[in-house]
Amino acid sequence: METISVIVLAGGASRRMGSNKALLPVTDQETLVSRVVANLAVLSDDIVLVSNTPELYADLPVRHAADRFVGAGPLAGLHAGLLAVQNRWAFIAACDMPLIDHRLARYMTLMTEGYDVVAPRIDQSIEPLHALYSQACLPAIEARLQDGQRRMISFYPDVRVRYVESREIAIFDRDGRTFANANTPEDWERLRALMNA
Repeated sequence: METISVIVLAGGASRRMGSNKALLPVTDQETLVSRVVANLAVLSDDIVLVSNTPELYADLPVRHAADRFVGAGPLAGLHAGLLAVQNRWAFIAACDMPLIDHRLARYMTLMTEGYDVVAPRIDQSIEPLHALYSQACLPAIEARLQDGQRRMISFYPDVRVRYVESREIAIFDRDGRTFANANTPEDWERLRALMNA
């Protein structure tokens, strides 16, 4: 099984949420991003948090990285994270995905041979923020960012991608909980209910 690092993206503007979703309180002592970091710690002891405001997350047991392409969204965060990680492969997650299933993530690490990306795909919908990326992707990512492209999967045609299909995902997570996130206050209420279920 491939030894991996973990990249957590906490650089978004959270416009639809109205406040920094990474710092939403899960409990009196825990924020959404601290829950995500704690959940993913079982996958790796090398966790890199990508944010341009690292002072907000100084208490987390992570290493910090900042975007080199500022304002270019999650693709720039992936770029910064891959430059910073200690292992060749990294699992990436957004700061608002606290229910990631470790079994599915570990299963995905078995698929890396011969590929540069391992990403879930459900009914043609790709989950690029619940995926594994090799540092071999860096030149393709950089080329897209230099062209002003920000779409997370814009570089996929330039690399070798192994898609994890619905039938494989369902073995571990039939309901799609692992992909649950919070972009709006309504999403946050649903996510809190799932976390407490």
